[in-house]
Amino acid sequence: MYKQIEIDFDVFKELTIRLKSPETTENDVIRDLLGLGQVPSNGTAEAPKAPWVGKGAVLPHGTELRMNYGGREYRAEIFDGAFLYGGESFKAPSPAAVAITKNPVNGWNYWDCKLPGSTKWEPIKKFRKK
Repeated sequence: MYKQIEIDFDVFKELTIRLKSPETTENDVIRDLLGLGQVPSNGTAEAPKAPWVGKGAVLPHGTELRMNYGGREYRAEIFDGAFLYGGESFKAPSPAAVAITKNPVNGWNYWDCKLPGSTKWEPIKKFRKK
């Protein structure tokens, strides 16, 4: 097996609080926090899904996206390294925004995101490196 690690009581307590069911282990909680996916019953880890990376920004798999246009809210997500909107994958925010607006727009100015585990919506351009 692997090396055991020591943790302090506060970390143990927090892991225990986050157990979702009696079958969930502390290792499951840590894997979830790190975005590694769960270990299937055959003992091999599910391959982690890729984050989307562009212009220095890194948005993890599972990031929720929203865009307001024409008085309507549109939703998308980061799925395995791409913007997923309407069942279609886009490699960058602008093509995903163009799919909605039907006009050439800078998607960095339109999309907001909510990172996995967060409750706060933020503009994606906040994560872009200048």
